[in-house]
Amino acid sequence: MSRYIGPVCRLCRRETAASKTGEKIKLFLKGDRCLSRKCAVERRGTAPGQKTAGKQRTKISEYGRQLREKQKMRRYYGVHEAQFENYFREAARVPGQTGRTFLQLLERRLDNVVYRLNLATSRSQARQLVTHRHFRVNGKLVNVPSYIVRAGDVISIGERSLKSPVFQANVEVADTRRPPEWLEWNAQDKTAKVVALPSREQIDTPVDEQLIVEYYSR
Repeated sequence: MSRYIGPVCRLCRRETAASKTGEKIKLFLKGDRCLSRKCAVERRGTAPGQKTAGKQRTKISEYGRQLREKQKMRRYYGVHEAQFENYFREAARVPGQTGRTFLQLLERRLDNVVYRLNLATSRSQARQLVTHRHFRVNGKLVNVPSYIVRAGDVISIGERSLKSPVFQANVEVADTRRPPEWLEWNAQDKTAKVVALPSREQIDTPVDEQLIVEYYSR
């Protein structure tokens, strides 16, 4: 499957320029670099291709707001359009609030869980580590980034993988950072457990999921 291979900082700059409140939107596509002074959003807050400083923005329509929110969420999790729409259709079949269920499904992707556990510096690195067969779920090898974890699942790292410099550095970070409340990291065994399904309050994704529901409900 093809993936976006262009400069990812342009994606963050696009969302910041489209923000109605002027808030700096960061998708954290480059991990810790996004927290440094090198972050493109901090250095250049204009949209990609915008050359004139202080150029007046045109008023965005309601459809435009819905579209931008959909694009922001899709890029945040690194999901293709067709797959993103499939997640929405799956969420729409579940009783309850579609927006929250939709966001919960994306949050439970294995690549996102690996990132939330601080075992990868970005979601793109987490996706690569999963496809390279470094992780086990309940003792079984899983190399599909879109695998949806469930409450009670135990995630572990392959023995050989733990010896690699990349994992030694990432595990060291995981031992010092606290994951979200719905995940539990065992620093001694180097394993993680999905304690429960994430609630909306436990998901810090900067999106208004209701706008995305309205977009697909047109």
